[in-house]
Amino acid sequence: MLLGLISAWTGNLDCDRLRGMLRCEHHNLNFYQFESFTDCERLIHGVFTRQGGVSEGIYHSLNVGSTVGDDLNCVIKNRRRIAEAMAVAEEATRTTWQVHGAEILAVDRDTPPQVPSPPQADGIITHGYNVPLVMRFADCVPLFLYDPVQNAIGVAHAGWKGTLLGVGPATVHAMIDHYGSKAEDIIAGIGPSIGPCCYEVGQEVVDGVKTTFGSTDELVTLPHNGGPHLDLWKANEQSLRHVGVQKIEIAALCTSCNTDEFFSHRRERSKTGRFGVVLGLCEN
Repeated sequence: MLLGLISAWTGNLDCDRLRGMLRCEHHNLNFYQFESFTDCERLIHGVFTRQGGVSEGIYHSLNVGSTVGDDLNCVIKNRRRIAEAMAVAEEATRTTWQVHGAEILAVDRDTPPQVPSPPQADGIITHGYNVPLVMRFADCVPLFLYDPVQNAIGVAHAGWKGTLLGVGPATVHAMIDHYGSKAEDIIAGIGPSIGPCCYEVGQEVVDGVKTTFGSTDELVTLPHNGGPHLDLWKANEQSLRHVGVQKIEIAALCTSCNTDEFFSHRRERSKTGRFGVVLGLCEN
């Protein structure tokens, strides 16, 4: 069903199961999809890799971050390529200026794009058709939320600060408040990000985890070499389950381990681009 459904959007797409997610290709653009979402007929989504774009050097090649030093013309071309792969109008997409917080923005077709300076928020929700939500990442956790009952969606950006501030639960509560969603109806996807294998953190973060979660058990590990490592995947899963979300799929793809596919702020010492994620509802 997946191949037939997505082919209706793009006309030419191949997908393979890889490392827990579906890896898809469209005209040399590679992106991942959650298996949990593939039977949702009006849902489009993708976690795009860094492959298939036009950027050069440290931004090679599908960089969609406009504030990291890349040529803006290349960024615009890359964003258009992603929109084409999703069969959506790039001008219809809505995004936020991500600031590692927990503010949530609700948008619809009438919400102005506010280019080039979108509003500051780390979560964005809608129940409007043909209003694709877009965010940018390079180690932080992309959170995907879909309520098939109320036909509402949300995307959130969860680094360690946003995770401790509860950006995931805040996005769920915003969907409840704005669209009448119920947490138990929401399907969640925790996308590729820096994994517990690579994410060494300082004492400030460890203390924050203990304050927020009451314990560091299962969230912070002490490897034989180096300092404490934080499991952002498990932390966001716990946060979502705490507010009643029951269906959660975890990509378990580490961006730091896979810089051939993803930009990694940590592994590449901040000199890198941003990969894009898209979540939208289509009418047909």
